[in-house]
Amino acid sequence: MKKNIFALVILLSICNLFGQDMLVDDLKVQGNKRIKTSFVKKISSVRAGSVLDYVEIEQDILRLKRLPSVSHAYYQVFPSVDNRYNVFYHIEENFTLIPSLNVYTTNNDEFAYRLGLYEFNALGRNIIFGGFYQKDIYSSYAINFRAPYLFSNKLGLAVNRQDLTTLEPVFFDNTSSNYKYNNDSFEVLGLYEFDFDNRIELGLNYFTEQYEYQFGATNPSVPQALKVHKWLVKAIYEFNRLDYYYQYVSGFKSQFNFQYVTSMDDVLPDFFVGWNDFFLFKRVGQRGNWANRLRFGLASNDKTPFAPFSVDNNVNIRGVGNVIDRGTGSIVLNTEYRQTLIEKDWFVLQGNAFIDAGSWRNPGGPLSNFTDSDNIKVYPGVGVRFIHKKIYNAIFRIDYGYGISKDASQGFVFGIGQYF
Repeated sequence: MKKNIFALVILLSICNLFGQDMLVDDLKVQGNKRIKTSFVKKISSVRAGSVLDYVEIEQDILRLKRLPSVSHAYYQVFPSVDNRYNVFYHIEENFTLIPSLNVYTTNNDEFAYRLGLYEFNALGRNIIFGGFYQKDIYSSYAINFRAPYLFSNKLGLAVNRQDLTTLEPVFFDNTSSNYKYNNDSFEVLGLYEFDFDNRIELGLNYFTEQYEYQFGATNPSVPQALKVHKWLVKAIYEFNRLDYYYQYVSGFKSQFNFQYVTSMDDVLPDFFVGWNDFFLFKRVGQRGNWANRLRFGLASNDKTPFAPFSVDNNVNIRGVGNVIDRGTGSIVLNTEYRQTLIEKDWFVLQGNAFIDAGSWRNPGGPLSNFTDSDNIKVYPGVGVRFIHKKIYNAIFRIDYGYGISKDASQGFVFGIGQYF
């Protein structure tokens, strides 16, 4: 790759001396079997007849490597005729019909799983389509469609249908009760890519929430049954400068999520919730990868048992348990070191050591809640990853987190894909 860049710089310099522009004679795509050549050309900046620009070529290759259907990509440039050049994009494809599995448990013998099947390259155009079935005491399902380049190389669409039912703890008066919670939703999002680094999602979600009391403490001010119809306005802005080389990641990404929820019933107030995830990845030597995620989020600070931010095993703190607390604010840091232990042609065994730490603001509480010892969770741990390099997201992970903060627990977390 460095040799290609160096050669292009020399050629550009020579042509500039003579006042000539090097032009692209043709863009050729090789190595692709299921990915449509027309799709690759559609999302590429390089075009036949355009000025040969190695910066654009590098961006095209990086864009290709970010696609779920591509495990690796590189380019070559060869002279054609009359100061024109052929550009070749070489693609190594992933297998993209992927089952997904998430299993989580704690020392309290809680057990839940999510089993799904997704195609990440439908029609050879990197359209994601699939769904999942979840068993977490109750049954749930979802169907998802996502086509980032459906209309053009910048404009796409996502549609999501979900019926999720869980047993949720509700916290109030220093005690808790358990409710059967159902969220039945339909969502439509427009996807737009401003440029190579920046994209946005905007859309609406119509959903119905139901709470049914099951067991635990009660309070006259906390309803035992509730059914509310709501609208949710969603916006996501992402700045992405991540680079991928098989299982290794380097670079920085920031993703901001904002949601405004309005209720069609006066029982529950309107509220907003927003959070930002910052990701920083760094290669360490030839076989190491340091990965970090920092999340900061705030919501309307209503004193409600139905606060939006949860402390959860499978979302933010490995080993803590399944939804052990809720809050109207959240600060979470996940940091881990990943070391490749064994690497063959298609298989990688990776070990990792991590620290998950976070704190929450109590519903209706001050920002000083973030420093309360009762709200701070610190869970170091270790894990392993079994990785198939030619199948998208084929990473089976096992993590064990052990709490060292107040009233801590410990437990295993299983899943498909890296934790973050």
